[in-house]
Amino acid sequence: MTGIMGLSKKNNFVLTIRDADVVAAALRQALAEASPEERPGLERAAALVESTAAATETQLRARWVRSRLADVGFTGDITSVEAVKALRQAEPQLSLLAAVQLQKDAEAHPE
Repeated sequence: MTGIMGLSKKNNFVLTIRDADVVAAALRQALAEASPEERPGLERAAALVESTAAATETQLRARWVRSRLADVGFTGDITSVEAVKALRQAEPQLSLLAAVQLQKDAEAHPE
């Protein structure tokens, strides 16, 4: 996920878009048609998709926050004011309220 829909200075809600179910269905179909040599890799891929699909929306937002902070080179304390500043630097359209809420999501779900 490269962005979170719905965050702006006027809107502080988050719409998380998931397509893991589509990917999982495609992997199951490929697995059903796979040769014995292909099965181990496809089984591993299917297991990874299933574990990722089990993540909550809060966990997805936390992952996104860490990703955006890493993109701007932030390596400090995620609970700090500097983390909020770095997140807003990475995503200038974020309101302060939205950035703080996203920071709380990241705090609630440490890596």
